[in-house]
Amino acid sequence: MNLLERVVSPTPTFFQKLRSIGLALAAISAAIIASPVALPAIITTIAGYLAVAGTVLSGVSQITIPGDK
Repeated sequence: MNLLERVVSPTPTFFQKLRSIGLALAAISAAIIASPVALPAIITTIAGYLAVAGTVLSGVSQITIPGDK
């Protein structure tokens, strides 16, 4: 099974929830990074790490496929 087949195949329910959490983390961190207010460096650093974590979580969750039962 190639990567394209994995992406378009159905995603298990648990990983659908994880994908949504990852997308929410990425969106929140993007809003923090793009905020027009000057924030402390530690906040923007943490937001950067959350963006990476959310993106990876969403990507990995998207390509999981149901196992054999």
